[in-house]
Amino acid sequence: MRPESLDEVVGQRHLMGPGHILGLKSALPSLILWGPPGTGKTTLAKLLAARSGARFVGLSAVQSGVKELREVMADAERRLGEFSERTVLFLDEIHRFNKAQQDALLPHVENGIVTLIGATTENPSFEVNAALLSRCKVVRLEALEPADLRMLLDRALENESRGLGKLNLECAPEVRDLIARESGGDARRALSTLEVAAEVVSPDARGVRVITKQSVEEAMQRKTLLYDRAGDEHYNIVSAFIKSMRGSDPDAAVYWMARMLEAGEDPIFIVRRMVIFASEDVGLADPEALRVAVAALDAVRLVGIPEGTLPMTQAVLYLACAPKSNSVLTTYSKAKAAVSEHGALPVPNKLRNAPTHLMKSMGYGGGYQYPHHFEGHYVAERYLPDAIENERFYNPSSSGREAKLAAQIVERRQKARSGQ
Repeated sequence: MRPESLDEVVGQRHLMGPGHILGLKSALPSLILWGPPGTGKTTLAKLLAARSGARFVGLSAVQSGVKELREVMADAERRLGEFSERTVLFLDEIHRFNKAQQDALLPHVENGIVTLIGATTENPSFEVNAALLSRCKVVRLEALEPADLRMLLDRALENESRGLGKLNLECAPEVRDLIARESGGDARRALSTLEVAAEVVSPDARGVRVITKQSVEEAMQRKTLLYDRAGDEHYNIVSAFIKSMRGSDPDAAVYWMARMLEAGEDPIFIVRRMVIFASEDVGLADPEALRVAVAALDAVRLVGIPEGTLPMTQAVLYLACAPKSNSVLTTYSKAKAAVSEHGALPVPNKLRNAPTHLMKSMGYGGGYQYPHHFEGHYVAERYLPDAIENERFYNPSSSGREAKLAAQIVERRQKARSGQ
């Protein structure tokens, strides 16, 4: 059921047709097709090569190396010189090539010996050399919409020469919708599920194979969640998890955590992110948040999974519902910037350690006021280096418990400025 022309391609409307990059009929540039599995990267490469009148050569970065590349390049150069025949080299999973292998492509792409079309499921900004990336246009493919997958399923059920049209199948609209919905935007998965579902059912008294919800579930077994722990989707889901907690949405936060856990993510990684979040995004607005997150980490280490999902869920709900403050993050960032700007400023004498008579004679520790000798265990004093004595790194938020600290901090700073 692979499309035989660009007109048969479904989805990717942002790329196809007049005025879009893959709809242009000018000379085919080198491309990096970046998108999830089953979105048509290989198909598009073949069809674009055909439209440009070029010879198509496909290699897999998993199975090929520099030796195979050199053979393809030598042949492409010969054909270009003898017959003016251009070659499109399709390199599947280009992110699997190391730097040296990617560098081997550069002169041939630069000299126009081949037009390169690389396919990757990973972010090319991280996985493709900058030199090679600068010679290619990056084209982002999106997961197919359920409506697109439904169209492909309908075609497969009707087509007798390339699809399943001769098998006398019956598949209700709601069952087709189920396959489309559960295929995660992957055309290959949708068509494979349909094919297996057709194989597991037996003909009824009429000789018709009726594909049911049960046969589809049998064909799917258990949906494999798209989640490469070392890849781009990993970071997308982690980002969604953090931003949902930051946005105080417990439902979304638990959903994204479940997505990670059900896809096989290390629970310790997830809870560590919660520990960071407890300081970065909740902080002093609710100091208990850090204790809850660390307790969840200890609990997961103690009982493991699946029981550990319970303290994890408790912690996520607490963090999502807690008042928010990023003053911990901003305070350290400002202090770090001051250190970078001013360098190693000298410690004021009154704050220096004075364990020896010589140090005391040099003024170390002189004039230091011991807070516990004063009422309320506080005395107005300046503790920053002289060059930055008026800097203020910590600005309390008005959220949660931190709001109670704000007035106290302001009062003490005023006393410090006046020397009271």
